[in-house]
Amino acid sequence: MTVYLDHAATTPVLPTAVAALADALARPGNPSSLHASGRAARRTVEEARERLAASLGARPSEVVLTSGGTEADNLAVEGLFRARRAVDARRRRVLVSAVEHHAVLDPAAWLAAHEGAEAVLLPVDASGVLDLDALHDELAAHADEVALVSVMWANNEVGALQPLADVVAAAHAQGIPVHADAVQAVGQVPVDFGASGLDAMTVTAHKLGGPVGVGALLARRGLALEPVLHGGGQERGVRSGTLSAPLAAAFAVAAEAAVAGRSSYAARVGALRDRLVAGVLGTVPGATLRGPDAARRLPANAHLTFAGCEGDSLLYLLDAAGVEVSTGSACQAGVPQPSHVLLAMGIREDDARGALRFSFGHTSTDDDVDRVLEVLPGVVERARAAGLVATHSVAHAVAHA
Repeated sequence: MTVYLDHAATTPVLPTAVAALADALARPGNPSSLHASGRAARRTVEEARERLAASLGARPSEVVLTSGGTEADNLAVEGLFRARRAVDARRRRVLVSAVEHHAVLDPAAWLAAHEGAEAVLLPVDASGVLDLDALHDELAAHADEVALVSVMWANNEVGALQPLADVVAAAHAQGIPVHADAVQAVGQVPVDFGASGLDAMTVTAHKLGGPVGVGALLARRGLALEPVLHGGGQERGVRSGTLSAPLAAAFAVAAEAAVAGRSSYAARVGALRDRLVAGVLGTVPGATLRGPDAARRLPANAHLTFAGCEGDSLLYLLDAAGVEVSTGSACQAGVPQPSHVLLAMGIREDDARGALRFSFGHTSTDDDVDRVLEVLPGVVERARAAGLVATHSVAHAVAHA
């Protein structure tokens, strides 16, 4: 029996999305071609765009299709920065929360290293929620130098929902555009692009039951964006490249299903999450739940640290027992360093190293929770013992050096 509790990294493709993908794959045609097959492929793309827009509270013209969330985040951060700076050379500051996904943090850092930007990391509180006072202070001191603000809808590691309405109000009062990475939020909490007031928003298919390789940047009409890719001028001229009609069709189907079933899905996975957390905290000494309370947290997310353990050791021992989880963002897998999210929350580095993220999805069951609660106490005990042995070995080596 394999227990998969890493849905925040990617979730199994829904059967309806598989069917839509397979159907469109069987039909030829480049959506940019003018013959009958090309026009049919274009129709598939535009119907998918309309369905995505309807699911996400956007206009079809606001849906810019991309290869996924990382490309959409790069287009938002780099595209907005360059467009704003071209109009006003003072607009060099890029404000991002300290707990953003690296698809936002790294473009901001790249702009600072190569294009004269100043990347400003906005602090968060101990639960991972943005410090709004810090944002207000930054805007009060430097509003005429700010190019954009990027704050994620929900954090991918600890599940913290961010106060986007307050962020948008503060930034828009100064005429500053706001982008949000909503990759984790769609299908778990209500997401309405139009109602949010955001200028740009990132979504992707494979987090909500669609295939890997397709996503979108929702960008309000009239928003100035400089393209990151150059070529055929597709997607409002800001995202060149041949569009995949099959991927777009499958994305639309998955998004519709995720949004339509959100309420019941959130209640079901939230109950599973709560049972797991209660069981772990009640049976595993040294376990600590990280992140905000349930009201301000994604329902599918449980992030815990285990004192005296290394997250990688926990992960491998659980994997050997047939339980698949993560130590944080899948995009940082294999990097032996504590999570930047936990460090930004003020968690000590030693504690941050013993982190595990359990994330639920549409295939999750009570049996999955039972299996975790069965094997986790022994796994933590073994990982803790291994950590003590390693610590003593290092101390011995130092003492006899």
